[in-house]
Amino acid sequence: MDKNELVKIGVNTLRTEIEAMERTMSRIGGDFADSVEMIMACKGRVVVTGMGKSGLIGKKIAATLASTGTPAFFLHPAEGVHGDLGMLVKGDVVIAISNSGETDEIKILLPLIKRLGVGLISIVGSVDSTLARKSDHVLDASVVKEACPLNLAPTSSTTVSLALGDALAVALIERRGFKEEDFAMLHPSGALGKRLLLTVADLMHTGNELPAVNQDSGVREAVSVINSKRFGSTAVIDGEGSVVGIITDGDLRRAMSKYGDPYNMKASDIMTVNPKVIADHDLAASALRIMETFSISALFVLDENKKLEGIIHLQDLLKAGLV
Repeated sequence: MDKNELVKIGVNTLRTEIEAMERTMSRIGGDFADSVEMIMACKGRVVVTGMGKSGLIGKKIAATLASTGTPAFFLHPAEGVHGDLGMLVKGDVVIAISNSGETDEIKILLPLIKRLGVGLISIVGSVDSTLARKSDHVLDASVVKEACPLNLAPTSSTTVSLALGDALAVALIERRGFKEEDFAMLHPSGALGKRLLLTVADLMHTGNELPAVNQDSGVREAVSVINSKRFGSTAVIDGEGSVVGIITDGDLRRAMSKYGDPYNMKASDIMTVNPKVIADHDLAASALRIMETFSISALFVLDENKKLEGIIHLQDLLKAGLV
């Protein structure tokens, strides 16, 4: 085979699966909506089960549900009949996936599921199957043909099953009003989680690390603080601890250019007034936006009483993975 023939096979595979998806779209109706409502009313967990390739699809569906606010886990049906069925409790909802609807390991579970009074949603390739008839709600995942040239390897059918699981998850996201903040809580190590969970207080420098001088302090003291604290600037505060200005390396250069020797002057004489500040409870991502907007590398942090509490630097945001 040459490259063009291989490319054609790839395109035809995708076309076959797209056509299967389009047929599935036309079959989404009342059972789909009822399945969403059954899961919404679930007092326990969603338990997804399936054998073989259907089981692999089931694991992904369970993971997607769990990561978007629907407590869910995967139960291997063969392990289920050998003790793991104890994971299933009254109040749960089962999503069973089977292309034939006649998978022996799942059929064995059906009486036990019904005895517990657990809701059953099936994703099946045959709506006339045993599994479909025993289900409360049926999602039709039937396909005309697999993308496999032998029409044997699960390809189109698994794609459709996976997509139906995604459709359930997305509908549940909308139905329960799941927001970015909720997603972040379940993904605290991800980029989104960091953007939505990390606050300025989590990253700021305080105490002895904080560069600050009184407005009546001499410029020489301000230079000493800038050099020792290594943030390239110092806050200028009044007697009550409020920030009245900032002195940066740039302010020092401008003062030297203008006055020649500014060391006999006070900090308030050369400071830039009304510096950009941020509250300690603000998101670290907000600090980044301010720094980017005004092309600055640090922000002084105020507490709830508007008093100087800390400083946050661009390097802190870099280390936290926000940049």
